[in-house]
Amino acid sequence: IGLLCPNASDPYLAQALNFLERDFREKGYDCLLFCTGKALADRNKGVEMLLGKHVDGMVLMGSTFVEENDEGNEYLRAAAARVPLVLLNASFPCENVYCVLCDDYRATLEATQTLLDSGRRDILYLYHSHNYSGQKKLAGYKAGLQSRDVPVRDGLIRFFAEDKMSVPEVRDFILSVEREGVRFDAVLTSEDVLSVGAAKYARVANRSVPEELSIIGYNNSNFCLCCEPELTSVDNKLESLCNQCVNTLLAVLAGEDAPQKSVFSAELVKRGSTL
Repeated sequence: IGLLCPNASDPYLAQALNFLERDFREKGYDCLLFCTGKALADRNKGVEMLLGKHVDGMVLMGSTFVEENDEGNEYLRAAAARVPLVLLNASFPCENVYCVLCDDYRATLEATQTLLDSGRRDILYLYHSHNYSGQKKLAGYKAGLQSRDVPVRDGLIRFFAEDKMSVPEVRDFILSVEREGVRFDAVLTSEDVLSVGAAKYARVANRSVPEELSIIGYNNSNFCLCCEPELTSVDNKLESLCNQCVNTLLAVLAGEDAPQKSVFSAELVKRGSTL
């Protein structure tokens, strides 16, 4: 089985790699890994390399593999004409392409509502990607505000580039937002590293968590346990997603029926960073 990953050092993707390789190995399949980066040409090269190794099928990890401009997705269609593809946390309607994803829209909507229902009104939203998943999360944040008649304020929506996503830089970025005069009593993030940066900001800014500032992350990774208080986060059921990827691909290879799209619901794991 070919595994394609944009960045194996990303905690979410590294965990996905672990789950996928483990589950395929248990089913008697070996895995070949290609780390593509995010450039379209490099992703195309990764797919061609694995096809050249005569893999039985591929799992592509992350929304990065699907281009907003549909012309850029010809490499997926061409590959799917040769072997079955499974996309982890992405959606792409195409014959012989199977999608397994978390409902990021609903998860972020409900996280936003949780903050609002606890009395927060000025929720700073930090996100790190414009891909399919990133767009769904952003839409969920906006919908959550609107569901409680809270206006969407552009000044509270901030993009933080993934390639700069270190905890100190996130901390300093939030400090700069505060210096702009932006008021916020909660931080909701698209990834746990961003929420750890928010916790570090709170310490430097002398804002108590959760009394003065609530924080919610996304992915429910071990990063959430490295802070005091520990961080509330959205559990996107990554292990279940990966297990479904394996089961779907093996069913297709066996000539059995498999769902074209499998959507999992997330769960908000509450810890000490929210009221």
